[in-house]
Amino acid sequence: MNTPPKGFNEHPYPYHHELTLDVENVTNLGFGIARDNGWVVQIAFVLPGERVKVRIFRNHKNYSEADCIQVIEKSPDRVDPQCTLFGSCGGCQYQSVQYSTQLEWKRNQVIDNFERISGLQIEVLPVIPSPKQYGYRSKLTPHYEKARSSDPRKIGFLRYGSRKVIIDVPQCPIATDKINQELPRAREELPLHTKKNKGGTLLLRDTLEGVVTNPKEVVTEKVGDLIFQFKAGEFFQNNPFILPTLVDYVVGQAKVGSSSLLVDAYCGGGLFSLSAAKHFEKVIGIEISREGFEWARANASINRIENADFFLGTASTIFDELESHDEDFSLVIDPPRRGCDEDFLQQTLAFKPKKIIYVSCDPATQARDAKILVEGGYNITDVQPFDLFPQTRHVENIVTFIR
Repeated sequence: MNTPPKGFNEHPYPYHHELTLDVENVTNLGFGIARDNGWVVQIAFVLPGERVKVRIFRNHKNYSEADCIQVIEKSPDRVDPQCTLFGSCGGCQYQSVQYSTQLEWKRNQVIDNFERISGLQIEVLPVIPSPKQYGYRSKLTPHYEKARSSDPRKIGFLRYGSRKVIIDVPQCPIATDKINQELPRAREELPLHTKKNKGGTLLLRDTLEGVVTNPKEVVTEKVGDLIFQFKAGEFFQNNPFILPTLVDYVVGQAKVGSSSLLVDAYCGGGLFSLSAAKHFEKVIGIEISREGFEWARANASINRIENADFFLGTASTIFDELESHDEDFSLVIDPPRRGCDEDFLQQTLAFKPKKIIYVSCDPATQARDAKILVEGGYNITDVQPFDLFPQTRHVENIVTFIR
């Protein structure tokens, strides 16, 4: 007999109650949705149109969660995952879905977020696919567990549905071949680098220098014709196969009918501002991280770009630097997952950039911010998603606004 976990809610189903259901749809988080007499049941790793046998493991106020224990009738969109750990490892959600369907789900995710969160009905272009569907990820950060006597540590990623349990991952098919070649050695050397028995996180970053495991080591990436340097542990987009296309799109949107000035908020190491510099008389970037700010200046020097200025501060303070600029300017925004803060958006509306290109890794927070910009006098002209992370639910989305 299965013992319910502590605090299990018995309504409307007992623990591990089994049901046969028809999957109707999929959520933005990649969960299938089915109904039992009107009651919503959420199921991972299933596809719309499938009939499945499921086992309830949690009841919420308005819906229940269940594991799929058998696919009785398969969707024609179902494919065999390349990873034997798919369904146990929480890293990927879509490996069992053919790629064209993944792209359509992600496009619908953007549409749904804008309708539901901002109330905006927008035309979303088809998602730009990644040139590589597997073997694309140039940065891997597997976790390792606390040492337990003489047992080898598990090194990998969190089990699906768990915040603590690690699944041992000897190889990761979405990581680059070079990372997978290096992973066994990194696993063998783990005891040499961990002075204590606590858990932690490894780093493997595939760069021009090779696969780097020291987060403080300076590494190099080439995007288009430009060279970018940064420390291996710092943020830099980690699908190098699609990144040049994404950068070209952002620069292309910024330069069409542009003014002489481009402002790059949340500029990081200068990826967008330096890539666009040759199309503008001047580019200005601002970065809250001192390391990012210093790398932006260094990268300008490395690439011999002289019309770029960078400032250290919050995104909101960039407008302090614009007091002396009375001409129209274009603005690139690439905030963290949480989106822009209210102060920044209000200052943006006050300074009235001619054009805004908003790059986001979370269409939900982007949709929230887009509502404020539209209500402040901007029109959305283009919405272009990019698939930086095939086999997962994540999508990068770029929205262009015109005043």
